[in-house]
Amino acid sequence: MLETAAVRNWKPPIAFALFTIIALVLFVWNARPGVTTYPLSTEKDVIQLAPLVANALIVGIVVTIVLFAITIYAAVQSYLAKKTPLWLTSLFAILFFVGFLTWAGAGATIPLPNLLVGAVGLSTPLIFGALGGVLSERVGVVNVAIEGQLLAGAFSSAVAGSLLFPMINSALLPLFADEAAAKPTAATIAGLIALIPAIIAGMMVSFVLAAFSIKYIVDQVIVGVVLNVLVLGLTSFLFSTLLSPNKALLNTPERFPRIEIPGLSQIPIIGPVFFRQTIIIYLMYIAVAVVWFALFKTRWGLRLRAVGEHPQAADTVGIKVNPTRMSVVLIAGAIAGLGGAFFTLGSVGAFGKEMTAGAGFIALAAVIFGRWDPLRATLAALLFGFASNLQSVLSIIGSPVPSEFMLMLPYLVTIFAVAGLVGQVRGPAAAGKPYIKS
Repeated sequence: MLETAAVRNWKPPIAFALFTIIALVLFVWNARPGVTTYPLSTEKDVIQLAPLVANALIVGIVVTIVLFAITIYAAVQSYLAKKTPLWLTSLFAILFFVGFLTWAGAGATIPLPNLLVGAVGLSTPLIFGALGGVLSERVGVVNVAIEGQLLAGAFSSAVAGSLLFPMINSALLPLFADEAAAKPTAATIAGLIALIPAIIAGMMVSFVLAAFSIKYIVDQVIVGVVLNVLVLGLTSFLFSTLLSPNKALLNTPERFPRIEIPGLSQIPIIGPVFFRQTIIIYLMYIAVAVVWFALFKTRWGLRLRAVGEHPQAADTVGIKVNPTRMSVVLIAGAIAGLGGAFFTLGSVGAFGKEMTAGAGFIALAAVIFGRWDPLRATLAALLFGFASNLQSVLSIIGSPVPSEFMLMLPYLVTIFAVAGLVGQVRGPAAAGKPYIKS
C-alpha cells in the first residue's frame, strides 16, 4: 500500500518568527519608557471602570515571550504536517497588536472606547461594500465595481437628503417647541428616505455590470474597472457643474443623529461601540445578519451558492443561472449603495469629489481576506477601519510611528493573509466565468 507523503506548511511559523523578531527589536531592545493608559469608560457610562495602566517594557517582554512560544508550537505543528489553528493565528495577531499599541503609546493616554467607535464608523461603508462583493462573487460575478456603487450611493443620497430635509423640517416644526427640537427627527426621516436613491443608484451601476458581463459576455473585471472610472467622472462633473454652484440647495444634507439604546448604551466599552451609533450603522448590523442567514440558512442561499460553484449542475436541476446572477448582483449593488450613503449622511455631511478614496477596492480585499464569508469579510473590514483610525489616534498623541506606516498596515496584513498565512484561499469555482447555456 502506498503511503501519502506528509505535506508540511511552513508559512505560518515563518511569518510568526518574523513578527516575533520585530516584537523583540521594538518592544524589548528599543523599549520606550513610561506607561500607556487605557481609559475604559466614558462620562455617559453607568459603571465607571478604572483606567488600565500598562508598563510598556513589562508588556513588551511578556508579549514577546508568548509570541516566541506560539512560534515554536506552530513550527512543531508544521513539522508534524498539522495545520496551524485559526484561533492560534488570531491570538498571535491580538497579542502582537497589544504589544505594539502599548509600545507606541508609552507615556500617553489612548482612549480605547473612542478608538473602537471610530473604527466602527470607518468600517461601515467597507462592510456594506464587502457584503455586496460576497453576494456577487458567491453567485459567480466578480464585482470590481464596488467603488462605483459606493460613489453613486454617496452622490445620490447627498442630493436627496439636501432637498428633503428643509421640507420635512418645515412640516415637523408645528409639532415641536422649536427648530432645535425638530431637527434630529427631521434629519432621521430625511436620511431614511434619502437611502432609497442611494439604493437605486447602486443597483443601476450593478445593472450595467450584470448586463454586460452576463448577457453580453464581456470580461467582468474590465466592465467593473470601466464602471468605476465612468461613475467617478460623472459624479465629479456633476459636482463641479451642479453641486458646487448650488451647495446650499443640493449639497448640505443633515447627518443622521446618534441614537442611544436605553440601558445598553451605558455599558462600558460595549455601549459606545455598538449601542450609541447612528441608524445607518444599526442597519449595517442587520445587513450582516440577514446576508449571512440568507446565504447559508435558506434555500435561496443554497441555489445562489450552487450557481457560483457549478452553474451547469444548477441548470440541470432547474435553477435559472443567468436570471439568478442578475437578481443577486442587483441586490449586491443595493447593499453597496447603502454603504455609499454613509459617507454623506453618516460621516461627512456633504458630497465631495472622490470621497470614497478607494474604499471599494478595500472592500474587495476584505471579501478575499474573509474567504467570501459575510462574517469573516465583516471582521476583515473592521480590521481596515481600525487600522485607519489607529493611525489618526497615534498621530494625535505624538507616537514615534510614522502615520504613513499605519496607513500601510492593513494592506500588509491582507497580503500576508492572501499569501497563505491563514490557510489556502479559494473563491467560488465559477466566479468570473460566464455561463452559456448549451
